[in-house]
Amino acid sequence: MEWSLGRVRELVADGMQSIRDCESSAVGTAACLLLLFLWYCYRVGREHGSGPLHGRYSAEPGHLRTGVLSSSEGVGGAKGRQGSLDEQNGLAYCQSAECFRCTANGEGLNQRLYHSLQDYAKRYTWSGMGRVHKGVRDQGRYLSSRPTIQRPEVFFLPDLPSAPFFSRDAQKHDVELLERSFSALLAEFGNVYNQPPARSGSSLPPGWKANSTPHGQWWTYYLVNQGETLALNARRCPRAWRVLGQLRTFIANNVFGNACFSVLTPGALITEHYGPTNVRLRCHLGLRVPSACELVVGGEPQCWSEGSCLLFDDSFLHRAFHEGSAEDGPRVVFMVDLWHPNVAAAERQALDYIFTPGR
Repeated sequence: MEWSLGRVRELVADGMQSIRDCESSAVGTAACLLLLFLWYCYRVGREHGSGPLHGRYSAEPGHLRTGVLSSSEGVGGAKGRQGSLDEQNGLAYCQSAECFRCTANGEGLNQRLYHSLQDYAKRYTWSGMGRVHKGVRDQGRYLSSRPTIQRPEVFFLPDLPSAPFFSRDAQKHDVELLERSFSALLAEFGNVYNQPPARSGSSLPPGWKANSTPHGQWWTYYLVNQGETLALNARRCPRAWRVLGQLRTFIANNVFGNACFSVLTPGALITEHYGPTNVRLRCHLGLRVPSACELVVGGEPQCWSEGSCLLFDDSFLHRAFHEGSAEDGPRVVFMVDLWHPNVAAAERQALDYIFTPGR
């Protein structure tokens, strides 16, 4: 509920009259407390109603609160936010010169990060910002001096425990939730994968994106791409969307957060690359896993398993491949980005602010 200042003043005036009418009664005390509560709600709403934290989720897919589209926009009415992400046929096309994933590291990026941190501290607090401040201040040095086995491309938070793979206990609640949702997610993948091509001349169903690979095909179907909700895709996957809303550590509010179905066809290779940051753990839930499929992170190989999650730090050098035959079919995972368990709540809030999409 949103009230204007005039309406609040009217309520205050009416309340004060009530207090005067029953000055010595318990009703007057209750009315005074109610007025104080209403005034507090008004002030909090004024300060935080359009605050910096981006991308709050509703568990119901009909109430998409953020992203390129609102739930009221039809398929034919897709409109991208100017300078941010445009959604066409359910796909995200980056159009912003400020995109952290597409901006070369350099002094300009470091200055923007530092200014964003200062702005956050002025609005909120410096408390708990030691590592974030240290990381932002020395970002250029951290990124250039990292060993080649782990070298995040955008942001490195110092003093975080690091390893190529993490135990499922690192984010036990969310891992178990995803694994309990295996059947629902597999069925929903089939619904969006087995659709006819989106347009003539295309082999991809609506909402799917083809990624560059030297061999084979790598297709992704994003629900959230770099912190932006792809509302058309999310509306086609209500159960997957509901699962995302129930995760405790999903990175929902900044450019490091993604959620998608990811498909590798037989013969496909995703070449070695680094992720953008070490503040997240990438989680793969195996949906369809033929033999001869492998993920190699920091030189350590692992195999996916249907119905089980793999947690890994994608700021380490990593690659993936499917060396099976055509009869084996594709490898399919549901991928989500979760917070690194050693990033504190205050740090998460600051990083959400600093790396808000479009900032």
